[in-house]
Amino acid sequence: MVEQITDKLGRPIRDLRLSVTDRCNFRCDYCMPKEIFGDDFVFLPKDELLTFDEMVRIAKVYTRLGVKKIRITGGEPLLRRNLYKLIYELNQLDGIEDIGLTTNGLLLKKHGQKLYDAGLRRLNVSLDAIDDKVFQAINNRNIKASTILQQIDYAVSIGFHVKVNVVVQKGVNDDQILPMIQYFKDKDIEIRFIEFMDVGNDNGWDFSKVVTKDEMLKMVESSFDIEPVEPKYFGEVAKYYRHKDNGAKFGLITSVSESFCSTCTRARLSSDGKFYGCLFSTVDGFNVKSFMRSGVSDEALFEQFKALWNIRDDRYSDERTAQTVANRQRKKINMNYIGG
Repeated sequence: MVEQITDKLGRPIRDLRLSVTDRCNFRCDYCMPKEIFGDDFVFLPKDELLTFDEMVRIAKVYTRLGVKKIRITGGEPLLRRNLYKLIYELNQLDGIEDIGLTTNGLLLKKHGQKLYDAGLRRLNVSLDAIDDKVFQAINNRNIKASTILQQIDYAVSIGFHVKVNVVVQKGVNDDQILPMIQYFKDKDIEIRFIEFMDVGNDNGWDFSKVVTKDEMLKMVESSFDIEPVEPKYFGEVAKYYRHKDNGAKFGLITSVSESFCSTCTRARLSSDGKFYGCLFSTVDGFNVKSFMRSGVSDEALFEQFKALWNIRDDRYSDERTAQTVANRQRKKINMNYIGG
């Protein structure tokens, strides 16, 4: 039986985000800049990661608190060995209605079929440019956009529903918005443009690098005939628009200019098993892994998760100012550790 709970701001819990690794095969400046995450960077050892059995146990307990959706994140989750086994086990849980995975897409041809056979149906592929040179400059691994586009085509061909996520930075890839809109419109794949956020400690963020939703929308409206789409559910983060000629949709995620903290229903587990109530959390998350490994019962785990949600009052994006960014510049948890 599901116990309906809310946090201090009246928000229910509906989504669980599980980071399965802190490793990634890209070195994008806004997430894992190569100057910091170099060849000698020490990632988490295997025994510090949650096991798949532990993740399934956590997810099962969370379903009793109202979680219906699970998203697998990283780092790059396709670097976690035998990920399809986790997907299969999560799909067996009563109450879970949707499982998605966020990936840079590079390994989809290698692992996609096993993931699909295990029951995964939805992918969010991060692709920040459609021009090869622009994309190579962003990922710092000399990987071409055309390579990822081929991986996306493969994923679609075997049955995946794919959305594409683009983090937009002024002067870096804002000139990619219109060509990407056109490309994915013709394929009827939803693309979502995300305002550049101050996640983590190392991406050199400031307000001047943000292309706001209104700026992006004005750009799109200059070239396409579009209309707004009503939200599908409480807590939907993207504001969607539809092309009038073919009905294809795209979204704008207003993580800076129009906060959506008031409808955030996400609990997050970092790759080493710590609970966070917000993407912008500080580094003192509750250590679920240690708590579990101390031998506690599922009932004790349930009560702990319930208590963590009851005291949740995070709303960083609501409160973000130049001063709050400066105050927390070295305190937030990194994106590769908690997921997007």
